[in-house]
Amino acid sequence: MLPIRNYLAAATAAVLIGGAGTLLAAPASASPSAISHFDDGSFETPTVAANTFQNITMGQSFGPWRVASGNIDLIGAGYWQAAEGDQSVDLNGTTAGAVSQTFTTVPGTGYTVTYSLAGNPGGSAILKTGKVLIDGQNFQDFSFDTTGKTTTNMGYVRRQVTFVATSTSTTLTFASTTPNSAWGPVIDDVTVKSCPPPPCCG
Repeated sequence: MLPIRNYLAAATAAVLIGGAGTLLAAPASASPSAISHFDDGSFETPTVAANTFQNITMGQSFGPWRVASGNIDLIGAGYWQAAEGDQSVDLNGTTAGAVSQTFTTVPGTGYTVTYSLAGNPGGSAILKTGKVLIDGQNFQDFSFDTTGKTTTNMGYVRRQVTFVATSTSTTLTFASTTPNSAWGPVIDDVTVKSCPPPPCCG
């Protein structure tokens, strides 16, 4: 076993913070239906056996999330410290992966995505990198330095991304850019809430 380790839609959004300005091509496959609201931001479904993890590959779903590329590890309770609840996601399974969730939105409404970020403390590369995408557009690059971090002290930090929806559904994606590694960035406790139009979001 390797050492340690949310549906897609077409819409555009305005970058408010952390945007990197890279536009990615939309996937060719059909998009799953949007759920009515953002759900399971702490990755509690399905329940993974304690002190283990489940590798999930591209095209597979877990709860309202879907693996959009590569593969990821869904980490069970006790394997390492979660930011909220029992479970979390390592965005690198055996290679860099991405998770997506599509949910209904109101065009013209601002939304703030908040999440907890850490990194798998294993492996030789201490810097874990990734990005947050809204409808395939890169809104934020992130990195996490695992120096001094352990499975019992993951050192989670809170990050935010804000966007304005222009469609009735929006896809949020977290993707690893940590190459050639089974030890990637870790995400947990993802929340999405609506807010007034900019600049009031934040």
